[in-house]
Amino acid sequence: MLKLLIQPQDGIGELLSAIKKAKRTMVPADYTLTVHFLHHWRRSAWAAREYTGKLDVPRGTSVAACSDMRHQILAIAMMLASVVPVLGQAPAPEADYAVGAQDVLLITLYDQPELTGKFAVETDGTFTFPLIGRVAVRGMTLREVEAALKKRLIDEGLFKDPQLAVAIDEYGSQKVFIVGEVRTPGAYLMSGRMRLVEALARAGSTLPTASGEAVILHAADGAATGGPSDPCAPAPGESAGDSADGLIRVNLHELANGALSQNVSLSAGDTIFVLRAEHVYVFGQVRNPGAYPLQQTNTTVLQALSMAGGVTDRGATGRIRIARIVDGEKQEITVNLTDDVLPLDTIIVPERFF
Repeated sequence: MLKLLIQPQDGIGELLSAIKKAKRTMVPADYTLTVHFLHHWRRSAWAAREYTGKLDVPRGTSVAACSDMRHQILAIAMMLASVVPVLGQAPAPEADYAVGAQDVLLITLYDQPELTGKFAVETDGTFTFPLIGRVAVRGMTLREVEAALKKRLIDEGLFKDPQLAVAIDEYGSQKVFIVGEVRTPGAYLMSGRMRLVEALARAGSTLPTASGEAVILHAADGAATGGPSDPCAPAPGESAGDSADGLIRVNLHELANGALSQNVSLSAGDTIFVLRAEHVYVFGQVRNPGAYPLQQTNTTVLQALSMAGGVTDRGATGRIRIARIVDGEKQEITVNLTDDVLPLDTIIVPERFF
């Protein structure tokens, strides 16, 4: 649950007072409205983080427009609130989050505070609760854990109607694995539903050497916490969006352009492979000869030359050749600027005769 506490400093009231004192209906001079935003994100306890937003009010702004700035303040507050999860605050757990080993539960008994505490789920999917001993919770949602614990307390004659709540204090059981061309590959804990964009953001986004494609391999049953999946292992049942080999292939360029269909929902144990782009080599009369990654399909000769800084004034654009390996043999072909290049092609820009 998110709470927004907006605390204006040099706020709208002061601005309107300044206009009134100047006996005008418009702002007499440029004015900066500073607003403090205090964010509270509830996990097991309330934690606060403060941000500052500013609104520039230009000279000549009307009183009515100043009053409308309340809406702008709210918009800024909601924008800042939206970045809280990225900046390290964990979102509230999903109602269908499945409890597993290494999770830490915060159990609160409102009428028996001495029984309130944190309880770690062990590798067998159980934890020990005072008075009743072992409680099996593997695979249960938080509401199911509450119901099971309440039933045990009633069945064993300890309480008639215990009032309790169960929350996740620390996530530890569900992970996704991100490898390949990302800034910080590794295992990342899930705190509920996770989609591909959030996972890539946690890994620091893709590298310039990444291709335009990512491959997602779902973990087999029972392998959700073991480690990265083996792409050569038998894949689980295919679902919508899966390719013929059981892998989900995502076009990262379409995802970056807002194609929500590419924002795949992830499950515990999934492995995300961000593939390395294959290269094309550009030599001869170009400004920056070298190897350049092909980050999209259907790259033309002209686009490849632009990556190399373009052709120099001594280059012959009408005699550009490509050295290409075909069936194990090297071939040289003359191409136009609009022709497509293939991975591992070598583009040669010769020097003009005069």
